[in-house]
Amino acid sequence: MQTSESRYITLDAMRGFAVMGILAMNIIGFAMPEWAYITPAAYGGETFADQMAWLFSFVFIDGKMRGLFSLLFGASLILITDRASSNGESAAQVHYRRMAWLAVFGLVHYFFIWFGDILFLYAMAGMVAFGFRNWAPARLVKWALIIFSLGLAFWGLQFGGLQILQYLATQPDASADLVRQYNDVKSSPDFSFDIPAQLDLHRGAYGQIVADKLADWPALFGVVFMSIAETLPLMMIGMAMNKSGFILGSWSSADYRRWAWRLVPAGLIATGLLALWMIMNRFDMVTAIAIMFFWGAIPRIMLTIGYAAVLILLIARFGSSPLLSRVAAAGRAAFSNYLGTSIIMTTIFYGYGFGLFGEVSRLGLWAYVLTMWAVMLAWSQPWLKQYRYGPLEWLWRSLARGQMQHMRR
Repeated sequence: MQTSESRYITLDAMRGFAVMGILAMNIIGFAMPEWAYITPAAYGGETFADQMAWLFSFVFIDGKMRGLFSLLFGASLILITDRASSNGESAAQVHYRRMAWLAVFGLVHYFFIWFGDILFLYAMAGMVAFGFRNWAPARLVKWALIIFSLGLAFWGLQFGGLQILQYLATQPDASADLVRQYNDVKSSPDFSFDIPAQLDLHRGAYGQIVADKLADWPALFGVVFMSIAETLPLMMIGMAMNKSGFILGSWSSADYRRWAWRLVPAGLIATGLLALWMIMNRFDMVTAIAIMFFWGAIPRIMLTIGYAAVLILLIARFGSSPLLSRVAAAGRAAFSNYLGTSIIMTTIFYGYGFGLFGEVSRLGLWAYVLTMWAVMLAWSQPWLKQYRYGPLEWLWRSLARGQMQHMRR
């Protein structure tokens, strides 16, 4: 675990687990109306089996894999900029060219492939994170927690206030004014499931799907606004983890076990209680969105870091296994796997492809997830035995460097 080669295997394998795990949640966005991701009451929660599928994903996966990817993005930022400096290059130029092209990929992904893009968000957060790259680990963690807390306070005021309004407006003696305010919120476009329109749109032609996203272009920047206070702190923590050796697998097994025991059980219990709260409220949309943005944020970050510790222990234990080497290869080609998955899944579910949007149950979607995982594990390793990069990794690197990169080994 202490050699340079092992450190890269650790990062690659963790990235592989993350890109596979992200699909387990993104599949809902590929196959169902957008609100189905937030609450099964919107769509896909009719049967007990579907509710159990939601429960598993909510407790163990939702947000944690994306969080793990954010940690790894921050760690890689340090590796790439340090390598650039050691090669006599301008770290700033190398980094900002990479982020600029990542933003372009994100825009193409969002407008022309799938609305659930995170690349543009990562590019924006990455541009900010670069300014902190010379900070000491303790300072990075301190300010990451401050930024995270400020975002948490903002969402607490927004959605905690909405929950208070909901409670007061649904009391038997509620004033007419409170009831009116609450009904105005529930009937606003932001809180409208609008399921028939979503089904018609995504079962329709490619042109109308693209036109809808182009017409609603500010929504892309809304994603950045809503997510930056969680994504940027996680990147900063990933930078600190690189500098301290945590995410490179340099700590002792006892240290990783200690952090795993501190964070994973408590995070799972807290998330389980939040799931119980949603179930008791019959997956109410106000409760669901408040949990997503506010109440679930601390357990989510606990599990993200705890999962990182667990994965590092597993990679150390099974580092020589053929399966783990395939996971690591999927991580080395994570960019290709992420965008490739979007292309394949939208083709399967959208109307211009096989038109299965809204037709597959939550439980049934796991068949598509497992199949795509098998595809990722099957193609990545043979490809990387012949080529230095995944196809989109090569394109990104060539564009950022301003010259064609050598591809074959």
